[in-house]
Amino acid sequence: MKRLISMKYILIVTGIVMAFSSMAQVRLTLDSAIVKGLENNFQIRIAHEQYSIAELNNRWGTVGRFPSINLGVSSVNRYDNTPTFDTTTFEYIRADQFKNTLTPFVNAQWLLFDGLAVTINKQKLDLLEQYSSGYSGIVIENTLQSIILGYYLALLEEERLKVLAEVKQLSGDRYNYENMRKDLGSSVTFDVLQAKNSYFSDSTNYLLQQLRVKNAYLSLNLLLGEPPGTQFQLVDSFAVQKQQYALDDLMAKMLASNRNLMNEYVNQEILKKDVRIAKSNQWPSLVMNAGADYSQSWYDFDPRTKNTYLFDYYANFTLSFNLFNGGNTRRAIEQAQISEKIGQIEIRQAEQTLENYLVNQFELYQIRMQLLDVANVNLESAELNLQIATEKYRNGTINSFNYRDVQLIFLNASSNKLNAIYDLIDSQVELLRLTGGIVTER
Repeated sequence: MKRLISMKYILIVTGIVMAFSSMAQVRLTLDSAIVKGLENNFQIRIAHEQYSIAELNNRWGTVGRFPSINLGVSSVNRYDNTPTFDTTTFEYIRADQFKNTLTPFVNAQWLLFDGLAVTINKQKLDLLEQYSSGYSGIVIENTLQSIILGYYLALLEEERLKVLAEVKQLSGDRYNYENMRKDLGSSVTFDVLQAKNSYFSDSTNYLLQQLRVKNAYLSLNLLLGEPPGTQFQLVDSFAVQKQQYALDDLMAKMLASNRNLMNEYVNQEILKKDVRIAKSNQWPSLVMNAGADYSQSWYDFDPRTKNTYLFDYYANFTLSFNLFNGGNTRRAIEQAQISEKIGQIEIRQAEQTLENYLVNQFELYQIRMQLLDVANVNLESAELNLQIATEKYRNGTINSFNYRDVQLIFLNASSNKLNAIYDLIDSQVELLRLTGGIVTER
C-alpha cells in the first residue's frame, strides 16, 4: 500500500515537472528561427557594424572636398631686461619690461584642385560601401544556411532518438520475454544474457543520442544568439520536398547573382579607381590658405602704459607641380595597373571555381535524390522484415541472433533514410546559396 502511495506521488511530481518543462519550451518554426537569427546572430551584428563604419566614412568631407577651418587663440608672455643707453649720463640703464600678447585667429585651408583625386576617392568610397554591403550579404547568406541546417540537424537528432527509443523498447521487450521464458524453464541463461547485452547496448546508444540532441540544440541557440538555457520546441517536420533543377538555369543565376562573385566585380572597380588615383598625382595641385587674426598686447600691466593691437587678414594660393620624385609616381601607377590585372585574373579564377563547384553540387544533388529513393525502399523492407521477425521470434521459428540482426538492419535503414533526407536538404540549401537565391527564397 505504501509503495502504491509513493508511486502515486512520484507520478504527480513527474507530471508537474513535465508540465513546467513544456511551458518553458518556446515553439519555433524554421521561419521564426531565421527571423531570430537575422536579429540576434553575432556574426550578422558584427557585419552590420562594419557596414556602418563604411557608410559613415563615405562622405565628401572624408576625401577633402570641403575646407578645413581652425579657430584658436595664442598667448605670448615675455620678460625683457634690455639695457638702454642714457645720453646724458653716458651709461647703460637696465629696466624690467613685461609683455603679454593675446592673439585670436581663424584659418581656412581648401584644396581647390588635385587632378580630380577628390572626386575619384569619393567614387572609391561609394564602392567600398557597396563592397561592405556585399560582405554583409555574404555573412547573412552563410548564417541563413547555418540556421537552416542547424534547425534540421536538431530535427535529425530527434528523429534518430525516436528510432533508438523504438529499438531500445524492442530490446527491452525481448529481455523481459527471455526472463519470463527462463522463469518458465524454456530459456537458458545464455539467451537471457544475450538479450540483456542487447538491451544495455541499445540503452547506452539512447543515452548518447540524448547528448547529441542536446548539443544540436545548443549549437542552434548559438546560431540564433539565444542563451543556452532557452529551450525550443521545433515545429516543422523533418521532411524534404524534391526540386527539379536545370544546370544551365543554375549556372546563369550563379553568374548573375552569386554574392561572392558580385563582390569580386566590385573589388575590380575599386582597383580601377586606384589606377586613376595614382594617375591624378601627375596633375598640379592648387591650395588656398586664408584667415584673419587680431593681436592685443599689454606692457608691464600698467594702465598708463599705451597698449597696442594689430589686425590683419590674408588669402594665399599655392600652386605646386611635382617635376621629379625619383619615379615614385610612375611606379605607383604601374603597381596599380598590375593590381588591376591581378584582379581580372582572380575574377576569372573565381568564376571557373564556382562553375566547377556548381556542377559538382548539381551532380551530388541528383545522386542524393536517388539515395533517398533507395533509403525509402530499404526502410519499408526493413520495417516489414522486423514485424515478421518479431512474430517468428515469439513463435520460436528464429533464434535471438537472427532477431538481433533484423533489429540492426532496421536501425541502419532508419538511420540511412534520416541521413538521406538531411543530405538532400543540405544540397538544396547549398544550391540556393550558390545561385544567390537563399535570401530571396526565405
